[in-house]
Parts: sequence; structure tokens; C-alpha cells
Amino acid sequence: MSKPGPVRWWALRRAQNRKPSTYKCPLCGYRLHAMSAHVLIAPEGDTSRRRHAHAECAAAARAQGRLPSRDEWRKTQPRRPGLLARLLRRA
Repeated sequence: MSKPGPVRWWALRRAQNRKPSTYKCPLCGYRLHAMSAHVLIAPEGDTSRRRHAHAECAAAARAQGRLPSRDEWRKTQPRRPGLLARLLRRA
């Protein structure tokens, strides 16, 4: 399997589980218990690549700009011309 390219934006949602599992936070590297309140982060909304992270770590990463949301990423992209502008260009 090839390594995916750089991630443009992240989907983030709160999570908590009653399953007695332990995860490793990808942001700080420390252990995370599933029964504690935490968040799921998914690169570009791909839930098959989601990771469990401490809520505090995710909040700090968002404040530093390392976990941009889809809306934040879209604001940085150049706008595509509207339908009317594209039709007038053809004429």
C-alpha cells in the first residue's frame, strides 16, 4: 500500500466508548483510554483512516493550524468562476 499524500483538511468529532480499549494519541504519543472523553480525527473525512486523540491535543493542534477543517481549507483555495462567467467566456 502506498503512503498517502499530504492531508489538506481534517474531520473532527467527539467520541466516548464503553469498550475497555486503549489507543495511542497520534498528536502527543501518550495512551488514551476509550472510556474517557476524546475526539476522532479523520484525514479529509476518510473514516477508514480515523484516529483517536485527546481532546486537549486536538484543540491545541487546531489552535496552531495543524488540523484545519474543511471550511478553513476551502477559504484558502482560489474561487472557481461562476456559471455566468463561464458561459460568457464561451460566447
